[in-house]
Amino acid sequence: MKYNLSEITALIKDRRTIYPEFFSERKVHKEQVELLLNNAIWAPTHGMTQPWRFKVFMGEGKVKLGDFLRELYLSTVPKEEQKELKLQRMTDRPARSGAVIAVCMERQKEERIPEIEEVEAVACAIQNMYLTCTAYGLGGFWATPKLIYTPEMNAFLGIGPKDKCLGLFYVGYPANDWPKGQRKPIEYVTEWIQE
Repeated sequence: MKYNLSEITALIKDRRTIYPEFFSERKVHKEQVELLLNNAIWAPTHGMTQPWRFKVFMGEGKVKLGDFLRELYLSTVPKEEQKELKLQRMTDRPARSGAVIAVCMERQKEERIPEIEEVEAVACAIQNMYLTCTAYGLGGFWATPKLIYTPEMNAFLGIGPKDKCLGLFYVGYPANDWPKGQRKPIEYVTEWIQE
C-alpha cells in the first residue's frame, strides 16, 4: 500500500463541521491557512481549468467582511423577513474566526467545461481544506448563505459577473472536545449492479 489507509480513513471519518460559535480565542496562523489552500488546489479539475480562487480575511479584514455581510443582509432581505439571529451571525462569525476564506469559482473564459463541473471542482477543493483542518485540529465551517450568490458579493470580492462565490469557509480552533459523527451504512445508499 502506498499510504497508511487506516490513517486516511480515520481522517476522513473524523472530519466535522464546527461552527464559529464554538471556536476558541486561539490564533490561527497565516502559514496554516496557506497549507489549507495549497492542499485545496490539488483537487480534481476537468480540463485542468483549476477554477478555484480564494479571498482570505484575517485581522481587520474579518471586521470588513462582517460589516459588509451585515449591510448586505439589511439591504437585500425584506425587513419583514429579517431575523435578528441571522443578522447577528453575519457580523459575529467572521469576528469569532481565526480566518475566513471566500471560496470562489472563476468561470472559464471559453466556457468549454460545463459550469457544474467547475462548481464540483471547487467543492472538492473545499473538502481538501476540511481534511487539512481536521489534521491540524482546526474547526472548519463551509457557509453558503443566499446573499453570497449576489452581484453585490461579486463586486465586494472583486470577481467577474460570471464567477461565483461558492461559500465562506470559517476556520478556528474548537473551544470544546472534537464532536462525534455518524453516517448511514452504505447498505442504505448503495445499489450494486452486477449483471
